[in-house]
Amino acid sequence: MKILLTGSSGQLAQELQPILLSMGELIAVDRSILDLSKPDKIRQVIGEIKPDLVINAGAYTAVDKAESEPEMANLINGIAPGILAEECEKLESVLIHISTDYVFGGSHGYPYLETDVTNPLGAYGNSKLAGELSIKYASDRHIIIRTAWVYGNGGKGNFVKTMLRLGKDREEIRVVVDQIGSPTWTGDLAVAISQMISYIQPDNFGTYQYTNSGVASWYDFAIAIFEEAKQLGFPLKVQRVIPITTAEYPTPAKRPAYSVLSSAKISAVLGNYPPHWRQGLREMLKREVR
Repeated sequence: MKILLTGSSGQLAQELQPILLSMGELIAVDRSILDLSKPDKIRQVIGEIKPDLVINAGAYTAVDKAESEPEMANLINGIAPGILAEECEKLESVLIHISTDYVFGGSHGYPYLETDVTNPLGAYGNSKLAGELSIKYASDRHIIIRTAWVYGNGGKGNFVKTMLRLGKDREEIRVVVDQIGSPTWTGDLAVAISQMISYIQPDNFGTYQYTNSGVASWYDFAIAIFEEAKQLGFPLKVQRVIPITTAEYPTPAKRPAYSVLSSAKISAVLGNYPPHWRQGLREMLKREVR
């Protein structure tokens, strides 16, 4: 099986690569080879490689910046996935595409199902929803996996790395307490994606959701990060984490207040439920120590 993985320098793709190497011939490409903002380049690269499976881990992820450049966000997140799906359809290949909790508005008080009505709050969420729709229009041969609050050891940065950096230099850190979700480690997400490859068949095509289990606020997550990091001997100066409201920390993009996704559907296929988010956090931090 020939696998094409986009966004190879990102935190999820870096986690996927060693797993996928054992599953077939892996061609992992970054923006220098496959620029998702250039439709002709996408068609050219897929036409040359002729993959059996495309995993689209590449995305425009700058949520706040998307508010000032929605056209670029839509090119990469909205239009490119549809082109990937079109090219996969021509080759009778399969597309696995990673999407996000931001397709929802966050007004629920219970976990979102795959079938719940979408309602993005900003340019980033709109672009990711457009990507889902463009895939569905272009081909049935796809698996869309929505996830949320992703962090990992690779990539340029994430919430865990930011907290560790700030905690090393500051005694007091203020963190939002009224946004709720499920922190998701790329290590667990990558395993779930690789397991789904084994279940690629028409009956299993469609949209899924995967996050680590359990629920937390960003404040809860920060507290856990510092507790686990101190146990592992990280050099931390932080003494106090102060809970604040979203209104006290304004950002260009509005965030969903409630981002919890149900993983029941994918769990039924895989035969196991995602590990708790705190377990994933502990494993990620152990790797950072090594």
